[in-house]
Amino acid sequence: MSKADKTLEKILSGEADANIRFDDVLSLMPRLGFSLRIRGSHHIFTRPGIEVLIDLQPVHGKCKSYQVRQIREIIRRFNIAL
Repeated sequence: MSKADKTLEKILSGEADANIRFDDVLSLMPRLGFSLRIRGSHHIFTRPGIEVLIDLQPVHGKCKSYQVRQIREIIRRFNIAL
């Protein structure tokens, strides 16, 4: 199981939203088909066909829990897989 698979599994499980490494999410999102644009500390992900932006900022090397919940909801709503 790859690191991206493990990160995706953690996000989808919803058990550790405040404990997901920012760098792991940064490497996962392009594998899910998202494009990255950086503005200061904001890492903004977009994907064709999805009108919602995902805006992430690191906090002590981790993702914010509400942002992880947003990612999970978008993955489920648009049925995105590796």
